[in-house]
Amino acid sequence: MNPVIETKNLSKWYGNVLGLSDVFLQISSGITGLLGPNGAGKSTLLSLITGQIKPSIGSVSLLGERIRNNYPLLARIGYCPERDSFYEEMTGWQYLTGLLKLGHFSSSQIESLAEKALDIVELVEDKHRVIRSYSQGMRQRLKFAQAIAHNPEVLILDEPLNGLDPLGKRKLISLIKSYRQKEKTVLVSSHVLPEIEALTQQIILIHQGKIFAQGDIHYIRDLLETHPHKISIRCSHPRKMASEFIHKPYVLKVSFGTSQDSLIVETNNRDGLFSIIPSLSVKNNIQIDEITSPDDNLQAVFDYLVGK
Repeated sequence: MNPVIETKNLSKWYGNVLGLSDVFLQISSGITGLLGPNGAGKSTLLSLITGQIKPSIGSVSLLGERIRNNYPLLARIGYCPERDSFYEEMTGWQYLTGLLKLGHFSSSQIESLAEKALDIVELVEDKHRVIRSYSQGMRQRLKFAQAIAHNPEVLILDEPLNGLDPLGKRKLISLIKSYRQKEKTVLVSSHVLPEIEALTQQIILIHQGKIFAQGDIHYIRDLLETHPHKISIRCSHPRKMASEFIHKPYVLKVSFGTSQDSLIVETNNRDGLFSIIPSLSVKNNIQIDEITSPDDNLQAVFDYLVGK
C-alpha cells in the first residue's frame, strides 16, 4: 500500500535554530498520532506537510504528489491549526461559508456543507454570533468545522483538543475516530499522552525535532530490548510465586507491590514469563487475579526514549 503522506530527509531550521532534523516518515490511511512535548517540532512538521512553509532540505509528498505550491492538492486536505486565525468581526456562519466560497462550491453546496459541519460540532445555534464572543471551546470547534466542511481526504489536526472541557474532548475524540471507518487519513498532534492513547495505537514520537519511533505502541515497546518489561501480578500467594520466579534466567528482579497480594517482575523475556505463569499457578495452587504491564504504555515508552 502506497503511503498517503511521505517525507524524505525532511529538515527545517530557522537561522541557527533547528526546527526539524532528517525526518523520514510514511503514513498510511487511518488515524496516526503525533506525540511530543511543546516545542518538539510538531507544528513545524505539520506546517511542512501542509505546504505552508518550505523545507530547508528534503521533500514532502501527499497522495503521491509534491505538496509545496500544489494548489489543487490543497483542496483535498483539511487543516486545523493550533493557533486561532479568525476574522473576529465575522459570525461563525460567515467565516465558514466564506472559506467554502474559496473552494468554488455552488451557493447551494456552500449552505449545505456549512450547515452539516456546524451541526457535527454542535454550533448551529451559535452560527450567527460574532466569533469574538465565542468561548475557547467554541473557537476550537469552529476550527475543526472548517477543516472537515469540504469533505477532505486527509485531515491534519494540530492540537485540536486544546481548550475543550472534558465532555467536549470526549465528543471530539469520538468524532475524529469515526473518520477511521470513512477510510480517511488523519494525522493529529498532541502533547497530552491520554489524548493520543484515546485516539489511536499508531504513534509517531517526536522530541527536539527528531523522530524517535513510529508504529503501534506495543510494537515500539517490544523494540526496546534493553529496557526490561515490568509485569504486575495480583495473586493469592505472591511470596510463593516470587520464589518460583526468582530462579528463572530471564527474570531480572522481583519486588512486592503496594498491596499485599501483588508482586512486580522485571524480565527481558515477557513471552517466556507469561508462558510459565499458568503451570506455576496450578503447581502451587495459586489463584491469579490480574496480570498487567505497568510500563507497556505510551508514557513509559516516551519517557524511556527521551531519557527522562
